[in-house]
Amino acid sequence: MSTTAATQETLARQLALVIDLNVCVGCHACVTSCKEWNTSGAAGPLADLNAYGAEPSGTFFNRVQAYEAGTFPDTQTIHFPKSCLHCEEPPCVPVCPTGASYKRAEDGIVLVDYDKCIGCSYCSWACPYGARELDAERKVMTKCTLCVDRIYDELLPPQDRKPACVKACPTGARLFGDIKDANSEVSKAIRERGGYQLMPEWETQPANHYLPRAVVSVSGRDVGMDVATGHLQIPADDADSPEPALEA
Repeated sequence: MSTTAATQETLARQLALVIDLNVCVGCHACVTSCKEWNTSGAAGPLADLNAYGAEPSGTFFNRVQAYEAGTFPDTQTIHFPKSCLHCEEPPCVPVCPTGASYKRAEDGIVLVDYDKCIGCSYCSWACPYGARELDAERKVMTKCTLCVDRIYDELLPPQDRKPACVKACPTGARLFGDIKDANSEVSKAIRERGGYQLMPEWETQPANHYLPRAVVSVSGRDVGMDVATGHLQIPADDADSPEPALEA
């Protein structure tokens, strides 16, 4: 049994995000609020190099990808936020040669000790989700911390002790809590709405989950999302029917 696996068996809590793909509109409020909080907090500064030039680069803990799914006219725009998934079996931890990358026993958050990090990028190569970014200015690896310096800050009102991205989301697409607590909001959402892990075949056991898009009506047909492939699902009788004629 790996050291990581042995550690996970003793974890009583696992803090995580649950992201509702039904209501994420791709506004990037989570991205900008994350950047603002972490640049001014314990994880910062997060460098932006040549931000307004021809080849800008910068460090972000959270990014939102957008893509089109389906075949015209049955298409949808999918907004897919991605950040560190705080895996229960994080592959980034055992590959770190200095022990800078570690998983906290008290809440399951995966963090980086900047004093130990040498910027070798081994953890970035090991992460199958592309969730880690090298800060080109400080030469250290950075990632989502679930705003660990915020969620435990007793100087903040209880309702504000959440990750910045959760507080900023205007549609409530991001939930935060302990997935090991069966009565928590996140556990109920996963259980009742079919929450799923990203790329489970890697056996990293991501703590963060996604809520699949619900069936919607497109061009008079019920269309759903296959969470395994990301493709639209069209009922068999409709899938074999000819495309509807375009009205003049």
